[in-house]
Amino acid sequence: QPALWAVMVSLAEVWRSYGVEPSAVVGHSQGEIAAAVVAGALSLEDGARVVALRSRAVAAELAGQGGMAAVATSEDEVRRLVEDIKDVVSVAAVNGPATTVVSGTPEGLEALEVRCGREGVRFRRVAVDYASHSAQVDAL
Repeated sequence: QPALWAVMVSLAEVWRSYGVEPSAVVGHSQGEIAAAVVAGALSLEDGARVVALRSRAVAAELAGQGGMAAVATSEDEVRRLVEDIKDVVSVAAVNGPATTVVSGTPEGLEALEVRCGREGVRFRRVAVDYASHSAQVDAL
């Protein structure tokens, strides 16, 4: 996570070095912290501190308890597929009209993977071991 954040903040500085100054910045998750730094709401040092503390908390509290996957279908279709397991799998992000990211427990994701396979829907795991953007993160 800290490395991803550093890339986001660095890319903004690359654009600035070419004279491109953003009128507004937005972000999601780690991107929110990067956007706060790029906008000047957080110093670079404070942003790095927030990212490092968040990363440490995720590793200590959530690691090994979940996962994420990209599902190549619409949010509505994913919600249909998880209707009876929505207590263990939820929509984490909608990346496009036919790309939905889910997060949940390992068992819940396995169940969804089987369903997707039966219905011919592409399901690809994301290389994380916690359920980002889910109720699991509320504990933090």
